[in-house]
Amino acid sequence: MIDALVIGAGPAGLMAAQELALAGRQVVVIDAKPSVGRKFLMAGKSGLNLTKDEPFEVLLQRYGAAKGPLRDIVQAFDAVAVQDWARDLGQEVFTGSSGQVFPRTMKTSPLLRAWLVRLAELGVEFRTRWRWTGWGDGFEFDTPDGVQVLTPKVCVLALGGASWARLGSDGAWAAMLADKGVELAPFKPANMGFSVDWTPFMAKYFGTPVKGISLITHKKPVRGEFVISKRGIEGSGIYAVSKMMRDGAALTIDLMPDWSVERVQERLSKPRGKMTVMNQLRKGLKLDAVKLALLQEFARPLPAEPDALARVIKALPVKHSGPRPMDEAISTAGGVAFAGLTEGLELKATPSVFCAGEMLDWEAPTGGYLITGCLATGRWAGRAAARLS
Repeated sequence: MIDALVIGAGPAGLMAAQELALAGRQVVVIDAKPSVGRKFLMAGKSGLNLTKDEPFEVLLQRYGAAKGPLRDIVQAFDAVAVQDWARDLGQEVFTGSSGQVFPRTMKTSPLLRAWLVRLAELGVEFRTRWRWTGWGDGFEFDTPDGVQVLTPKVCVLALGGASWARLGSDGAWAAMLADKGVELAPFKPANMGFSVDWTPFMAKYFGTPVKGISLITHKKPVRGEFVISKRGIEGSGIYAVSKMMRDGAALTIDLMPDWSVERVQERLSKPRGKMTVMNQLRKGLKLDAVKLALLQEFARPLPAEPDALARVIKALPVKHSGPRPMDEAISTAGGVAFAGLTEGLELKATPSVFCAGEMLDWEAPTGGYLITGCLATGRWAGRAAARLS
C-alpha cells in the first residue's frame, strides 16, 4: 500500500504530483520511459510555447466542444497562472507579438530541471522504466526487477494521448480502461499534417516553407504558413485548420491574401506581350517559385481568362489524401469521456482513480493551448485526489 500514485510523468502528471505533495501526500510517480517529460522536452525543441496571453473567454474557445467541462478547470489555472508558475520556478517568460508565451531561454530543459528539483524537495519519488500493464490486486507494472504491484489510496492517470509512441504516448491504456467500463471516445489525430501524392516536379520544393498566404476552410481564412514535405503538407498553418480538414472540410489557399480578387484580375488583364503566363504571374504579381509550383500542381492547366485565373490564385484547391498517421500527430482527440468523470476528474467506474492531460477527450490547436490544458487538468485532478482520505 502506498499513499498517492501518479502514472505518467508529463506536464499533467508532474502537476498532479506537485498538488498531491503540497497537500501533504506521499507521492510516487511512475513512467515507462528511462526519463521523465520526454514529450514535454520535444514540445520545446523549436521553442517552448507555454500558453497564449489572451482573455480567458477567448482562450477557452480554443478547446472547442470541451470548453464546457474545462471552463472551471482552465479558469483556475489560466494563461496568467501558467506564467506565474514558470516564474516561481525561476524561469522568466516573455510574450511574442502573436501573444504566444515562451520562457526567456526558449527551452524546456531548464524549466523541467527546476520543476524536478522542486518536486524532489516536496518528497516526490520517481520510478522510471515501470510500464503499467493492467489491473489485478492493484496496479501491475513490468519493471527492471520483474512484475510489481502497487495498491495506492489514490491514483492519478496522466498517460497522454495516442501519438508519439516512442516518447511514451501510445494510447495502450485505452483497452485497460475499457475493460473497467470507462466510457471512451475514439482517438483521432489532431494538429497533424496531411498526405499529398506529389508529382515528381515538386521534389525540388520538399522542405520549402510557403509564407504570406491564408488557409481557408468553411470560408474562414487563417493567416499562416506551412511546409511542403515529401509526405505532404505540415506546419503551423495546416495544424490551425487540421480539425476542420479532418472532419471533412475542403482546403483552399489564398496565395495573395492582401489583394482583392478584383485587383488580381486587373493586374492579370494587362497585356503581357510575349511573356508566358508563368512569367506574368512571377513579375506582375510577384508570386515566388513555390507558389507558382503549387499553382501548377493543383490547378494545371491554368485558366486562360484573367478572372478565372484570379479566382484560382485567391482560392487554390488543395488535393490531399487525408491526415498523416496518428502517431505522427502532435496531439490526439478522443480518450476518456467527460461523461465518465466526476467534477473532480475522478473515474466513475473506478473510484479513487483520476485522469488528467491529453488522455481526456479534448483537443486544442498548437500555440500554448495544449500545455495549458495539460497543466490545468493535472492541477485540478491532483487537488481533487488530495482531498480523498
